[in-house]
Amino acid sequence: MSNKNEIMDIGSGFLALADFNMDETMAEELEGLEGGFDRVKIPAGGTTMFELPSDEADEPETVKDFSAVILYHHPVLQFYKEKYTGGSTPPDCGSFDGVTGEGTPGGVCANCPLNQFGSGENNSKACKTRRRIFLLREGELFPLILSLPTGSMREFSRYIKRLLSKGKKSNSVVTRFSLKKATNNSGIAYSQAQFSIDRPLSPEEQILITKLSEQVKGYSRRVGFDMEEPVDSGPMVDPDTGEMIEPLQ
Repeated sequence: MSNKNEIMDIGSGFLALADFNMDETMAEELEGLEGGFDRVKIPAGGTTMFELPSDEADEPETVKDFSAVILYHHPVLQFYKEKYTGGSTPPDCGSFDGVTGEGTPGGVCANCPLNQFGSGENNSKACKTRRRIFLLREGELFPLILSLPTGSMREFSRYIKRLLSKGKKSNSVVTRFSLKKATNNSGIAYSQAQFSIDRPLSPEEQILITKLSEQVKGYSRRVGFDMEEPVDSGPMVDPDTGEMIEPLQ
């Protein structure tokens, strides 16, 4: 698929990473500037077009599907006593590993009553869960972030399990991302992410991607909670889990 923002030959795959060091480049080029990663967005309302960053900040590129390597992914749990509407306010309690919460109440996430169904609105969890995925598209050097809402969690889990059953890790293949329109028990449409293998990486690409994955993993905790979209966007309930679906804004 062609990309109007390409800066190199797409046929080169990921081999251009041989001369790239994310830590050094970000430190040199972004010193004193607003850093962070651009985002891939899943629009609300059952739209089946992703929004990708473009050269024009207020004119995102819309695509039906795209391919990228999953460099790293991890859960993001966050609890706000008051409804979160965006901005830089950190959560009252949050976790970047889904195991230990930091803040109030803090502690072991699995045992926390706020992480149980029924603790929030419409039988949801008061502590909201997303999956933060760091991606790299062919022809690009800087990773992007895709923040998966609740309604896409199960499909992502199935995909990762399919990869593992074939002896592959998520950063050993190029993944194709697409969207389908789904409807909850209340008749409200939402966009659900779908995942499939596009192609395996070549041995040369795998070496470079593994190195970048380690850099991204080390950098990931610098992406704070203030980078997340609002986590409570409406009374949409997942028909499979009973949990509220939180579409991106």
